[in-house]
Amino acid sequence: MNAHYLGHVVFYVKDLARSLAFYRDLLGFKEVGAAFNGAAAALTSGRTHHELLLIQVGDVPGPPTGRRRGLYHVGIKVGDSLDELRQAKGELERAGIPIDGMSDHTVSQSLYLRDPDGNEVELYVDADESVWKNNPEAVLSPIKPLYL
Repeated sequence: MNAHYLGHVVFYVKDLARSLAFYRDLLGFKEVGAAFNGAAAALTSGRTHHELLLIQVGDVPGPPTGRRRGLYHVGIKVGDSLDELRQAKGELERAGIPIDGMSDHTVSQSLYLRDPDGNEVELYVDADESVWKNNPEAVLSPIKPLYL
């Protein structure tokens, strides 16, 4: 068996409308449908049928803070250039979304933030693919600060 790509992520969320405002309205995913009597929504970037499924569960405990087993973060590609990452940063700032960090991973450059339920989200652009095609170990390069 050969994995082709990560297909989708499913999040349990406290408030579906609040999460749709973040993933659909701010990040630009397109809502493709609802399920479970309106308690769930599927979203796509257009790459496939859905990359994100949000399921409202209400007031159950959220993700624990700090290091733990389980999901660390989800990465969402937001463009192909640092200019597009700068634009995303500006949109987040105008929306009042705090940016927790900015990193240069050699193979990509990233912004880190939290969704409305506290899940960590990485918004990134890839560096030129020759960086990792010529040196696959570049993905493990030391993380450097990113200044936008």
